[in-house]
Amino acid sequence: MKKKVLSVLLAAAMTVSMLTGCGSKPAGNDVQSAAPSETSKETEAAAETTVSAEDETLTVWCWDPNFNVYAMKQAEKAYQVDHPNFKLDIQEKVYSDIETALITAAEAGDYSTLPDIFLMQDYSFHKNATNYPGIFTALDDCGIDFSQFSMGKLADSTVDGTHYGIPFDNGATIMAIRSDMVEAAGLKVEDFKDTTWSEFMELSKKVMAANDVPMLTCSGGSEIVIEMLQSAGASPMVDGKVSLVDNKALKKAIETYKQLIDEGIMADYTDWDQYIASMNKGTAAGVIQGCWIMSSIQAADDQAGKWAIVNMPKLDDVEGATNYANCGGASWAVSSNCKNTDLAFDFLNATFGADVDLYDDLLVNAGAIASYLPAAQSETYNEGNEFYGGQAVYKDIVEFAGHVPGIDYGAYYSDIRSALTDAITNVVQKNADIDTEIKNAQDTVEFNIAE
Repeated sequence: MKKKVLSVLLAAAMTVSMLTGCGSKPAGNDVQSAAPSETSKETEAAAETTVSAEDETLTVWCWDPNFNVYAMKQAEKAYQVDHPNFKLDIQEKVYSDIETALITAAEAGDYSTLPDIFLMQDYSFHKNATNYPGIFTALDDCGIDFSQFSMGKLADSTVDGTHYGIPFDNGATIMAIRSDMVEAAGLKVEDFKDTTWSEFMELSKKVMAANDVPMLTCSGGSEIVIEMLQSAGASPMVDGKVSLVDNKALKKAIETYKQLIDEGIMADYTDWDQYIASMNKGTAAGVIQGCWIMSSIQAADDQAGKWAIVNMPKLDDVEGATNYANCGGASWAVSSNCKNTDLAFDFLNATFGADVDLYDDLLVNAGAIASYLPAAQSETYNEGNEFYGGQAVYKDIVEFAGHVPGIDYGAYYSDIRSALTDAITNVVQKNADIDTEIKNAQDTVEFNIAE
């Protein structure tokens, strides 16, 4: 089916509510008779129908009615085509409440309050699977072909080789640039594809000179530095130990970030609204961010046709460096309290694990870009988007996701990011020594881990 994908809203904000309960237990049938009457047979048949319907009910926790909740409702409809008795009890909960409920259940050793299926932010999987493994049902035997998903996304929900999540939304990093500003500098959008950071900076100076604005805007040093780190496949944790010191990719990423700021190529905003305004008002020629930033870019209707999307630059002189990273996203998990894992596995496999038509619908109607790589081959994903000058941006983004290296944060993503934020701030604002700040960051993370 052909659908026009114009200005698709993508979601990054995560708001929700929460609940308890899982699939219903089958009701028993105590009707006994050597020669049942027609009435008793009808009663038994009705009871069996009720049991069957209850057996095919799964409870789901997730957030955002226009994004994740909508996705589950559409998945339910798709699965009901061949399973008419199937039903989802979708309970909308803010993500912080979901995490609190999971941890409370784990610490109490009582998982009976958990749903069958829940949505978890990708960066929380390692922490929770390491500290509270009893929350999850392993998905290795669920029938899903995990090779059909982005490796970068899978790494976030795979712990010690065990899959705990089925990737949902796509967080592939994009470089969105103003094609009109690029052309004003006598350049083409294609010039910015597959560049190194040093090549990108030379091109950027031409764009800046022609338009009198920074080439990039960003919302904080640690985020883009972590994207640079991932693009090189350089894990900050190796064999369970913190690996920031002597991490060549990390040092190069911080050096690159400092150069971008020092030379005015990138403007760094601590205020989110100012960051978004710099794109919408044309006070920056581009941004590097997870693809969910597109919804904010597209809020400026007057800029339709003036944007394009390419992959991010790669680190110079770093072995294994690529032009691809991931920022943000969530994945579906099955809880240890699931009353019918076979049903949950089959439902997830048939929908989020295989249904390209479902992903087409979610793109058009919810702005959810798939992490399921075969979706890029659909007619919907290959349709040009007028806001981006007719570029088939969604096809390109799914293809970007397929190249993202997987890296390991262990259970300490928040600790690592916080420590790196402090290090980067000191390097940029106080001209502190990079090696010293990386060592301080490693000491901080190791101290927090030891507590």
